[in-house]
Amino acid sequence: MAAWDVESVATELLACEDERRDRVKFTDEWPELDVATGYEIQDLTLQRRLDRGEKLIGIKLGLTSRAKQQRMGVETPFVAWLTDAMILPAGDPVPQDKLIHPRIEPELVFVMGERLEGPGVTAAQAMAAVDQVLGGAEVIDSRYKDFKFAAGDVIADNASSGAFVTGPVSVPPSALDLSTEAVLVEVGGQVVDSATGAAVQGHPGEALALAANDLAKRGHAIEPGWIVLTGGMTDAYFAPPGSSISLHFTNLGSVRIHGGE
Repeated sequence: MAAWDVESVATELLACEDERRDRVKFTDEWPELDVATGYEIQDLTLQRRLDRGEKLIGIKLGLTSRAKQQRMGVETPFVAWLTDAMILPAGDPVPQDKLIHPRIEPELVFVMGERLEGPGVTAAQAMAAVDQVLGGAEVIDSRYKDFKFAAGDVIADNASSGAFVTGPVSVPPSALDLSTEAVLVEVGGQVVDSATGAAVQGHPGEALALAANDLAKRGHAIEPGWIVLTGGMTDAYFAPPGSSISLHFTNLGSVRIHGGE
């Protein structure tokens, strides 16, 4: 049995990502990998990404919906990092050559206008710091076999980060009721799921406030210009080669992603 620590898990996770290889969760061999340790690993992998030339451009929330929490067997949302290497240009296919077992989920996306720093941030304060809202999709991936992990594992793995794409419509938050903004998920031409922004912690602003307050515990703030993925509104759907997934938002346009060849 391997003796794991923060450094070795960070090294292994980045190697799994680079080599497109999955593995069993670390908590099978290192039960002490808890939430706090997971964030230590996550911050170390971010530093290594920055050291190799990636730029920090924002954050993402994972497991903000009750449906996702129940399916994954965890109880609280997580915060993770976005870098420019994770941007998927609109119209490009899923980068199958970089991902292991990609899944797609619809997101409400914020572009920050002002710095947001916890603790004690409320949803109203959080929304006041938002400049623009877009529809989007996260292409999640996991370095763990069958997407099976405990909380510490998934936090260490940057909350299953892969890639993300933003939609064609950008509006100020005052122009929308985000709790009722809906999305239809279409897979292969069939509508398979739907949700509203209320699925994300009751309102995506609550998720943003949670992120600011959570980051403050680790000495971080949400910076102007950052992109914030507020969390999957529905379950995530596999996107293998040949697949086609479309996300249709009420007011924020449509995002279409092809699985590629």
